[in-house]
Amino acid sequence: MRKYVSVVVVMVFAGALVLTACSSDKGPAEEALKAAEQAVNGVKAEAAKIVPDQVKSLDAALSSAKDKFTKKEYKAALADALAIPGKAKEVLNAAKAKKEELTKAWDELSQGLPKMVDAIKSKVDAFSKSKKLPANLPKEKFEEIKSGLGTILTDWTAAQDSFKTGALAEAVAKATSIKEKAGQFMQSLGISAPAAAPAPAPAKPAAAPAKK
Repeated sequence: MRKYVSVVVVMVFAGALVLTACSSDKGPAEEALKAAEQAVNGVKAEAAKIVPDQVKSLDAALSSAKDKFTKKEYKAALADALAIPGKAKEVLNAAKAKKEELTKAWDELSQGLPKMVDAIKSKVDAFSKSKKLPANLPKEKFEEIKSGLGTILTDWTAAQDSFKTGALAEAVAKATSIKEKAGQFMQSLGISAPAAAPAPAPAKPAAAPAKK
């Protein structure tokens, strides 16, 4: 009987130690979760429109840590929460790098596209005033281009609006699609792409010495 009582006492004591250990992790886990949530919220404003998939992954990690805390898995919640600020920093760095890349692409597109559109419009206006279209440009194709030019202008305005709101990936995707369409129209209209800068002329070889 005494042996049985001793075993019970040991089990109760062990349980108390476990509870004490769990309780000791609760406070740090709670504080770590607060810091993790602040880190995630701080990243969202900058990264949500640039690297949305990575932000979703960050949110999922935070939700998982909170779920473990709710289940009183304080030690696991603490470990997960402590790792989140580092992940948030990685996401922020990725967003900054991606933003630079997208901004550069947008700058190039926004410089080239208006020139392409102006060239198409000029050619369409000229052909519209002409009584005859080129032999390699069927009337149906010309009408398609005229209609498509209006769509291009509308889509370009939408792309600019996306850029203004910070949706850089969306803006670049729209502008790239417009450029492809404009390129097809230019080809059909017989418009050449802007010529590259001519290469410098090769130096003339030195004259051979006259034979005596």
